[in-house]
Amino acid sequence: MENSTVFFADGSDPKMIEAYKKAQETFKYFWREQSWEYNRIIPGLNVSCVKAAFSQENPDSDEPIVEHMWLNEIDFDGDRVKGILINQPNDLTNIEVGDYVDVPLNEISDWLFAMTPMTPKPKGLSKLFSSSAEPLPKAYGGFTIQKMRSDMSVSERKEHDKAWGLDFGDYNDIEIVHGQKEQPENLIEHPMSRNSKENFVQFLKDYPDEMNYADENGFTLLHRETIAGNLTSIKILLEAGADKNAKAKNGKTALDYARQLNWEHLIPVLSN
Repeated sequence: MENSTVFFADGSDPKMIEAYKKAQETFKYFWREQSWEYNRIIPGLNVSCVKAAFSQENPDSDEPIVEHMWLNEIDFDGDRVKGILINQPNDLTNIEVGDYVDVPLNEISDWLFAMTPMTPKPKGLSKLFSSSAEPLPKAYGGFTIQKMRSDMSVSERKEHDKAWGLDFGDYNDIEIVHGQKEQPENLIEHPMSRNSKENFVQFLKDYPDEMNYADENGFTLLHRETIAGNLTSIKILLEAGADKNAKAKNGKTALDYARQLNWEHLIPVLSN
């Protein structure tokens, strides 16, 4: 990512503005995947980054200098996105590659993660005729990228995708979760959330004080699991007696975050 080609686009283009909006609306799915990535022993993501707009005053114009650049090592508290800048600015002088940045969710302009597809190994005669080339990591999200790809010729798209080393697929069919078509239930809940049920129950038995422990910002496990959209974990916490009325230091409950992020499958559970 650090050395990837930078592709510019007109931010006043209505389709680009729509891409920004779509990225903000669906960011919760990026964070859901990223939060589970932090729990994996073996990494599952090849790429994981968020794009945001940065600006400063322009001494030669009334219009500010604006650049959209990528961040990685992402953290999210339900309101603000934090990470490390991985692009070197072209014109901005108030920020540089490697800086830690903190922006509100409504100022991000894109997100992207990529995973290498799991393909069964060929057997018997099929193994002799199979290609040894590994499939490219499949990209999810990337709304502004897909908008730019839609404006490119076939050859330009091939060159663009080669620069990234990712399979972006059809720019008219943007997926936001892994296995979205094969397992549409993944749009509702991450499979790792469902599959970790027994381990999470055991974790709460082994460490009961963790259930209502609040960090320095007042966030409990219920807050964090809600922000990540993890229905199974939330049900387990509530059944175990977690305080659903607990407020973070900003005054928000888990239900407030479920509504704010529009996690529709969580709102009824936290409202009861």
